[in-house]
Amino acid sequence: MPRSGTFDSSDVALRYLAAAEGVLARVRETQLSAIRQAASRCADAIARRGLVHLFGSGHSRMAVEEMFPRYGSFPGFHPIVELSLTNHTQVVGANGQRQAMAIERMEGLGEPILRNFVFRDYDVMIVFSTSGNKGVSVDVALGAKQRGLFVVAVIAAEYSALLESEHSSGRTLADIADLVIDNCAPPGDSMVVVPGVDARIGPGSTIGNTAVVNVLKVLIAEDLAARGQPPLVLASALELGEAASRERFEAAYDDYRERIKVVYGG
Repeated sequence: MPRSGTFDSSDVALRYLAAAEGVLARVRETQLSAIRQAASRCADAIARRGLVHLFGSGHSRMAVEEMFPRYGSFPGFHPIVELSLTNHTQVVGANGQRQAMAIERMEGLGEPILRNFVFRDYDVMIVFSTSGNKGVSVDVALGAKQRGLFVVAVIAAEYSALLESEHSSGRTLADIADLVIDNCAPPGDSMVVVPGVDARIGPGSTIGNTAVVNVLKVLIAEDLAARGQPPLVLASALELGEAASRERFEAAYDDYRERIKVVYGG
């Protein structure tokens, strides 16, 4: 499968789809071992009624929300989303994109975020960051390591290797994490050259992150079921029936409430 933007076609739509298929192929061919290792660690934590904490700034927030809560997901994950770092709807003005991009580079913010929660040393922290070098993401990874958590970084490895750390430690997520998963997005992230346009269009990190997240979920679910702890999967009425679907959502949210109360000292 060709690398991004090189598909031999005048149809830019087909070029993007070919590039996206290339990202998925590289995840399949190169990342399954790392994803399986992460899934095993996550299943260990969830089976102990622990949590898999999830953090991402900017558009990496999408990977956090893809993990939980949504159809085909289950309790055991703790999304940590700071709106000041992820607000993309107003774009300009108050709460605008300039501010969000500046804030995610701010060293020192990670600790105040983590200070809100109680962590256990058998929990897992997954940090999503395509660049892997921003101040807040590095802060969060360092803080999680200091608290004894197993840290997984989901980054665009080739891209991140080209960038210098924006943290005073000089370290990137790849330097800090116990395990690195590559979302296989290309350097610069966007993938398709469009004639007459001076920059590539169509990011690949969303494709890669979504694949990584959902492979993780199915592997974790398989592991938990094998332990006799099948997860409470959020499922539609078309799959479970209307009454059972409603009951499942209530049961899953109750289970999540019980799991999550410990992070607030409960």
